[in-house]
Amino acid sequence: MDMMKAYVVPDEGATSIDDVRLMEVAKPAARPGEVLVKVKAVGLNPVDYKLVAGHNAAWAYPHILGLDMAGVIEETGEGVEQWKVGMRVAGHLNLAKDGCFAQYVSVPTYELAEIPEPVTFEEAASLLCGALTAYQTVDRKPNLNNVQTVLVQGGSGSVGALAIQFAHLHGLTVYTTVSTRSLDFVGKLHPEAVIDYTKEDVAARVAELTNGHGVDLIIDTVSGASAQADFEMLAYNGQLVTIVGVPTPDPSRMFANAWSMDVVNLGGAHESGNPEQKRDLGQMATEVLMLMANKEIDPMIGSVMPFDRLLEGLHELQDHRSLGKIVVTVE
Repeated sequence: MDMMKAYVVPDEGATSIDDVRLMEVAKPAARPGEVLVKVKAVGLNPVDYKLVAGHNAAWAYPHILGLDMAGVIEETGEGVEQWKVGMRVAGHLNLAKDGCFAQYVSVPTYELAEIPEPVTFEEAASLLCGALTAYQTVDRKPNLNNVQTVLVQGGSGSVGALAIQFAHLHGLTVYTTVSTRSLDFVGKLHPEAVIDYTKEDVAARVAELTNGHGVDLIIDTVSGASAQADFEMLAYNGQLVTIVGVPTPDPSRMFANAWSMDVVNLGGAHESGNPEQKRDLGQMATEVLMLMANKEIDPMIGSVMPFDRLLEGLHELQDHRSLGKIVVTVE
């Protein structure tokens, strides 16, 4: 039996990053409708350490972690025609199944996007979970007709930083909230206003920026409590898109102000049973990678680490010690 190295959650009792083990496990084969990818780079996301803490009911153990990968197709499964051995591909994986913090992974073809030149494996791996979520918050969920202003709550995170860039591609005026330590980092993206939520009254600052009218669109990457407070900053006909928690709006105020609300759950498409929504994961990845290839967006990679430092990278994420995307190369 061929073996490979992988980072695994060994059993149901493993609930911290320090419980994760680098082990030799069986190398998968390409299943029907899937391709076997030799992994070259993976992107780290907050959901990775959150899954270690909470697990998933569908897991079998040991479970291989990892959702975002870029690599080269080594083998194709039965029924696969479009995808060929040797193609450079990237994809956002299903958290209910074995992941990509490994030397090889077998993935359904609907998840995949071909990596265009001159995008590197590291760049491609960085532009998946966070970038696709951000893409949905701007290019899938809201109606941008009659939208001029947007507030991105949490502009220094992997979702927020890309949402700022996607909004700018649509010509929107972008305001964002960050902590003091992130001011310079987010300043590189040139939002029209950066609000330090640790020192400023965000609602008062938004009112000042909008002449008291509020913003047309709010993208909240922070929490349900933050999203609940967002309604106070929405303009008439305003739209709220939340990616973390779902607030409970007042129906009468929603109607009076013609507000709308959308929820983004990127990974839910895998288990939706809807083939069109599942294929859209690969389509969105294709669109985002082309924007990268055309230098229209910056993945904001903060650090690139070797495979043996992957757990260190997860600790940095969990402890909020990193600015920019953490990518890990796989040998």
